[in-house]
Amino acid sequence: MGDEAAGGKLEKLYEQLCRALEAYQPSYDAERLKAAYDFTLLAHAPQKRKSGEPYAVHPLEVAIIVAEMSLDLDAVIAALLHDTIEDTGYDYADIKSRFGAQVADMVDGVTKLTRVPYTSKEEQQMENLRKMFLAMARDIRVILIKISDRLHNMRTLEYHTEAKRREKSLETMEIYAPLAHRLGMQRVKWELEDLALKNLDPVGYNEITKELENRRQDHEGLLSHVKNAIAGRLKEAEIKAHIEGRVKHVYSIYRKMYGQHRALFEIYDLYAVRVIVSGLADCYNVLGFIHDLYKPIPGRFKDYISTPKPNMYQSLHTTVIGREGVPFEVQIRTWEMHKTAEYGIAAHWKYKQGVDGESALDQRLEWVRRLLESQQDTDAEDFIRTLKVDMFADEVFVFTPRGDVINLPNGANPIDFAYAIHSAVGNRMTGAKINNRMVSLDYQLQNGDIVEILTGPSHGPSRDWLKMVKTSEARNKIKQWFKKEKREENIVQGRADLEREIRRAGLSMNLVMNEDIIAAALKRMSFPTLDDLHAAIGFGGITTNRVINRLRDELVRANRVQTAKVADKMVQTAKKARHSASGVIVDGLENCLVKFSRCCSPLPGDEIVGFITRGYGVSIHRSDCQNVVPGKLTGDAGRWVEVEWADDITDPYSAFLQVMANNRDGLVMDLLAILAAAKVPVLSLNAKAPPAALASVSMLLEVKDRAQLEAMVSRLSKVQGVLEIGRRESTA
Repeated sequence: MGDEAAGGKLEKLYEQLCRALEAYQPSYDAERLKAAYDFTLLAHAPQKRKSGEPYAVHPLEVAIIVAEMSLDLDAVIAALLHDTIEDTGYDYADIKSRFGAQVADMVDGVTKLTRVPYTSKEEQQMENLRKMFLAMARDIRVILIKISDRLHNMRTLEYHTEAKRREKSLETMEIYAPLAHRLGMQRVKWELEDLALKNLDPVGYNEITKELENRRQDHEGLLSHVKNAIAGRLKEAEIKAHIEGRVKHVYSIYRKMYGQHRALFEIYDLYAVRVIVSGLADCYNVLGFIHDLYKPIPGRFKDYISTPKPNMYQSLHTTVIGREGVPFEVQIRTWEMHKTAEYGIAAHWKYKQGVDGESALDQRLEWVRRLLESQQDTDAEDFIRTLKVDMFADEVFVFTPRGDVINLPNGANPIDFAYAIHSAVGNRMTGAKINNRMVSLDYQLQNGDIVEILTGPSHGPSRDWLKMVKTSEARNKIKQWFKKEKREENIVQGRADLEREIRRAGLSMNLVMNEDIIAAALKRMSFPTLDDLHAAIGFGGITTNRVINRLRDELVRANRVQTAKVADKMVQTAKKARHSASGVIVDGLENCLVKFSRCCSPLPGDEIVGFITRGYGVSIHRSDCQNVVPGKLTGDAGRWVEVEWADDITDPYSAFLQVMANNRDGLVMDLLAILAAAKVPVLSLNAKAPPAALASVSMLLEVKDRAQLEAMVSRLSKVQGVLEIGRRESTA
């Protein structure tokens, strides 16, 4: 995109943002918004999006989405600046000094922890989510900006690789769409789900959209007939109403078709008619008129007005059969309920509601605080798993004997219910009655069940309950009980579990239980003593898998320190010969028999290590080769030797590159032209371009050293359509 066209698009987006703000906040501070816009352009000036557009297009689009939610100016400005801390040279202090602490706090809340080292992608994802929820608990605008950010990224996902599209779509489907649902933002949830499905199952998505398009006229005709019939009946009753009809969104149809093995015509609520009235009494009056006009389907009526969903959703739902024999759903609500259904918590946030609104909002966000409290001592894997269950699973609504409503994830049992009431009730639980009938503790609760928990004064939970419960709240309260009441038993159990896992992982017990290794691992995991670690394993506060990974990290770190010490000692002692016919010196010896491993194809300039083979001399590997670290942690550790490159290297070396690019005519010729111009021999080349996929070009080159290879990668990256170039293992 040319500079003039890019500037024009940015100006149009800014004007659109101003109009969106004026629609609900006519007296907003225009100068402050303009200052934020100018700062956004300055901060992101050198950056481009994958589409080739200026990067500033993205924050502008996100700010427009935020403004469409009718949030305040601070939230809109924070949306404009949401990527500055993460992606530019500006920091929290810069934003605070220009736009205030509230804006800076929101921007910091949506900023990912990219500069902190983590042992796994899951751990990084956990900490990013935990950070986001902490910020969300303090200021709901943080999560509204984050969801807006994800929504625009999903709208422009086509410019990424297929792997990236699937990764982002899966994360959206598992985290962000359900989160929008939990916050009551149905319109955003539907769009996120449809965009994610388009990348996760394009065949299924296209089949449904094509079928809907083929039947569009039939759908429009049926909905128009129903709307006219309802409007006529309500006019006779002198009830003012707004009536609209729709076909369900694609992902909702997809779930029912593929999850319940139904054909499109078998979906009862494929069509939905919404009737919006001015008062609560009219909702129930309209329901009566609907049932007079159409025959209701038994068991398909739901009153979410008297019993709202946890995400604040209120409406009457009934499924009826029209005169053509086609079933459809009717939703009846007031305008206030409709606004809440469309925008969820954004329609009720504290900054527009005053003191009473703040109290009500705090109650609605109580689940966030409970989630954070219950996940304080949880490791990454468990956090991600329980997060999806507690927040995003389908829900069941059950009642206490007093009639209080308790909502739990689908599949929850009486143990989950007991701990949802109080930890003391769960810890003393001996049994349960459902609808006045005794049931087993693994009974799956159903909507409308009346649950009574039986308790005993000296009873305690069983470890088997940890495998039965569905919610993390119950799981963590059980763990806390064992942590407090059974410490000695936990230490014995944890020690046995850890030693068994160490042996299973093929590690040396003496090596990992070295005093320095254990001390470093305990410090990084925040355990004062080894007994505390054993106790945590025993009551389930940390998994043995996480401990093993940490011990491996400390072993690798200790090995690097030892290697550095040996290198320093070699430099300080007498200089050894740095000449060798093979190009590599083994422990200062000239012309030792060596061979270069094919698994990593080392080049002069790479950090290398040597492995003494049986009968074939020393095998040379890159230090970051996948075969190096596992080898050093086994009984072969003594066969690894120090090696270095000689000074008089003249022979060429083989290097294997893999290029991922958008498929187009002339791609391979353009790549070869670059290599020919640089006089780099190509020993072999293999290109693949499956239908509707990216092109993959594998090439084996002859180069002098790593510096020359990196120079070639830089040149090849500039070829039109090239997305990624990686140094890969040779398949030769």
